[in-house]
Amino acid sequence: MLSTYVQNGFSEEGLKLYVSMRSIGVQPDWITFTTSIRACADLAIVKLGMQVVSNAIKFGLSSNVSVANSIITMYSRCGLIKEAKNTFDSIDDKDLVSWNAMLAAFAQNGLGRKVIETFENMLTTKCTPDRISYVSVLSGCSHMGLVDEGRHYFDSMTRVFGISPTNEHFACMVDLLGRAGLLEEAKSLIEGMPFKPNTIVWSALLGACRIHHNLRLAETAAKKLMESDIEDSGGYVLLANVYNESGVLENVADMRKFMKVKGIRKNPGCSWIEVDNRVHVFTVDETSHPQIKEVYIKLEEMMKKIEGTGKYINVDSSVHRTTKYHSEKLAFAFGLLNLPSWMPIRVMKNLRVCDDCHLVIKLLSLVTSRELIMRDGYRFHHFKDGVCSCKDYW
Repeated sequence: MLSTYVQNGFSEEGLKLYVSMRSIGVQPDWITFTTSIRACADLAIVKLGMQVVSNAIKFGLSSNVSVANSIITMYSRCGLIKEAKNTFDSIDDKDLVSWNAMLAAFAQNGLGRKVIETFENMLTTKCTPDRISYVSVLSGCSHMGLVDEGRHYFDSMTRVFGISPTNEHFACMVDLLGRAGLLEEAKSLIEGMPFKPNTIVWSALLGACRIHHNLRLAETAAKKLMESDIEDSGGYVLLANVYNESGVLENVADMRKFMKVKGIRKNPGCSWIEVDNRVHVFTVDETSHPQIKEVYIKLEEMMKKIEGTGKYINVDSSVHRTTKYHSEKLAFAFGLLNLPSWMPIRVMKNLRVCDDCHLVIKLLSLVTSRELIMRDGYRFHHFKDGVCSCKDYW
């Protein structure tokens, strides 16, 4: 039952079942711990995850390779990369899943060089990589802008290991090339694909067009994306953002009107934070949380300090008005109110962080002298002393 819950996306219910099992004295096995830790990873719940890991140690099952692999994933999805690496190093008989879990951990946290180093170490153990391995390698290259390295590994997939690239691998390469400003090369790569590109490939190109304000190519990518999935709001929202940032405001209005007529709803952004074993969820312009008044007061207080640094500049006032109460800002303000000053604040978000929020959180880490960690829809961002681990490349 526990596995059924977690495998079908009901991780919260799965964890409730795990707690019930423990309360009535059901003896857990390695499958219990593997599944429960995976549920904590899905929800990025640090405290409960560590409690489950402690129980696995207590029952002598933490050395089981499947349990250890799930621990690596749980730590990495909570931004605890050192703990993930320590767990990985403790495994005597690493299997392919172990290596893939560590590769994914480094990739998700934007440590492209570490991904490559780990991958090369894996090859020396005679462990043969698979498609999943290469997704992490290419993703790691993309997050760091390692274009030449990405090209090399994309080529070696087929040439050395006979692995045919999938849509995911092509999407990673399009993302890598696009972020680096090589939009035409990214477009040519898509046109040369041996099968029809899916939505993740076109989304990668559209996202890159937004970064580099390439309106012409953005319209092409958006059209293909909409043809692939007419009801997915992602393409419409991304294109509207490109129009908005390019100053073509009439097209923004047209896009919103079209979405309304077609009944296409934007995927709402939300952020969540764990405090005292409870997950607190915030949406944009949140009103229902019991501490929301204090949260808004704290956020305003922090914004005054941020503006006082003189580094919150070149921000479009109209953009700031629409992003002023984005969910991640509210979640971090809540964390400042409720977590001790020595503790890093971890916030998770379901969508990509916007430019304004990224800048605000960077400066928030400066004015509060706190370590702030955020996982958005693309990667982890580790903020400290006014600097982000992504080096503003995301």
